[in-house]
Amino acid sequence: MTKEQKTSYPGGSKSRVNKAGNNIRNELASEEDMGVFEAWRAAHRVVLNTFQAYFRMDIKRNSEYQMVMAQRHKRKNTIINKLDRLPKMLLSRMDDIAGCRLIFEDIESLEAYRSKLHKARFAHKLRNDIDKYDYIANPKASGYRGIHDVYEYSVRSESTRKSNGLYVEIQYRTKVQHAWATASEVVGHVTKSQPKFQTGDKRYHEAMAYASEIMSRAFESRTGPNPHITNSELVKRFKSLDKELQLMKTLKGLNLANEIVTQNNSTILIFSSSNELEVRTFSSDESAVQTLFHLEKEFPEKDIVLVNARRGEDIRYAFKNYFSDAREFTDLISKGLALLGKKQH
Repeated sequence: MTKEQKTSYPGGSKSRVNKAGNNIRNELASEEDMGVFEAWRAAHRVVLNTFQAYFRMDIKRNSEYQMVMAQRHKRKNTIINKLDRLPKMLLSRMDDIAGCRLIFEDIESLEAYRSKLHKARFAHKLRNDIDKYDYIANPKASGYRGIHDVYEYSVRSESTRKSNGLYVEIQYRTKVQHAWATASEVVGHVTKSQPKFQTGDKRYHEAMAYASEIMSRAFESRTGPNPHITNSELVKRFKSLDKELQLMKTLKGLNLANEIVTQNNSTILIFSSSNELEVRTFSSDESAVQTLFHLEKEFPEKDIVLVNARRGEDIRYAFKNYFSDAREFTDLISKGLALLGKKQH
């Protein structure tokens, strides 16, 4: 790496970004450290825009995949929490600051599109082995299912070359897997337990893991995190926990936010501790990013995320957790319990 390339790295250099990350983790961050952190984080917007534009064009050219695409810029508090959870994590190596989510009708479509993307003719580099983040073949203990890829951004354009070396995470999910992931996030918001990270009340972790198993078997002919439990035992365990937790009743009772997301705009979703949602839309990415950083400083206790998608309804669908919308999950669980209840093994 040349001296010019090193100094053009967002935040100054990788070592400076890592130093800022370590100081944030140890609660020693100076104003300069936070400036480095925000410059590095903001630079990922270029990466997001590049991949979003690619997927938008691909959706137009390949309508047979019928996928929904949305992007998200990782939240400040989520980054800091990840630094706390993973003491050895270097900030410059955190590969999911920029994220694109692709949601498919079924596993076959997902795998076909992912295979096609791996053969795409662009300079961005796939950084992981193909099977490394395959959580469909190897579901997480939490019940999470999906596949992730990490690409390293690489362009020759003078205006965006400073973002070379940054990462973007591509998440591939089916509608069934997305319904589970959405519900898991909603449970985290309304119960203060986090099934995704397996913190808080363990009963919620178990219930969501069983829910993943039910959905996997009933709708995708696959197994989840508990493949050795019989259908009858699986149904029995989930119903028992649901009776204790009133999980399905809680999720069904949540009210959807009434805000309308304007089409083709960057959108900030602000989720307060009282489960109220505020939506702000912007006509430009630059003003959205500036507002995001301002809101994060002003309201550190709130869950604030910047998202963008091709259509307003795509934002609502791809980020249903922020709209407390788990209706698809509850519908699938009800149907899945009925289907597995008829199968004894």
